[in-house]
Amino acid sequence: MRAALWAFGLLVTAFLLLPILAVLPLSFSSGGFLHYPLPGLSLRWYGVVLTSEFWLPALRNSLVLGVAAAAAAALLGTPAAFGLWRWRGAGRGLVLAVLLAPMVVPSIIVAVALLLAFGPRGLAGTFAGLVIAHAMLGVPFVVVTVLASLARFDPVLLRAAAACGATPLRGFFRVCLPRIMPGVAAGAVFAFATSLDEVVVVLFLAGPGQRTLPRQMFAGLNDEISLAVTAAAVLMVGLSVLLLGAVAWLQRPGRG
Repeated sequence: MRAALWAFGLLVTAFLLLPILAVLPLSFSSGGFLHYPLPGLSLRWYGVVLTSEFWLPALRNSLVLGVAAAAAAALLGTPAAFGLWRWRGAGRGLVLAVLLAPMVVPSIIVAVALLLAFGPRGLAGTFAGLVIAHAMLGVPFVVVTVLASLARFDPVLLRAAAACGATPLRGFFRVCLPRIMPGVAAGAVFAFATSLDEVVVVLFLAGPGQRTLPRQMFAGLNDEISLAVTAAAVLMVGLSVLLLGAVAWLQRPGRG
């Protein structure tokens, strides 16, 4: 039975990873078409992504947008999670469901709703509007990870800080926040990864100057199939692996 479970797990893993692994060699092709066998090996497509005016601004926009959205999500999600943790009255489940809704609502619905909300306020087609939208998508991840850290936090420490004369705000920053910081950081990493991968909201809200890497890949596939798309995909996969490694490091025992 144990061997069968291992075999099934390996099959599922292979099913998930093989499409990604098929893209990896193509990004090193010296040719210009999506086919095997490769005519040769070259780094030309990585050079295109990292130097061309078509790809480089999109990569820069994605990184800046991801950092800004992750920071905003952490600033909004951490106090929201702390408030939910302290809330013992009725309605807590409803508020939590509303905060986590962006994780389960289809992206197309979120994008249309944001377009209708941002358009009359002049936020559609602006970088600020994209930051707000991506922060909203990242807040649920921060709330979940911070709540998980708070579940291991002893509230007696806050009462002890209050007994020593600390205000609630000072007690939070001096006693609680340092102990839940791994959860905050992990949530911010997930928010950054969510922003990096988002394309539907960007298609609806972004203007010509806010093209992100996923949107540029989408445009590249529609306009002209180029192996630069595979190089961009491999760069995104590599960054995602680094982010997953960061989350695993932050969630090590003794860090939260």
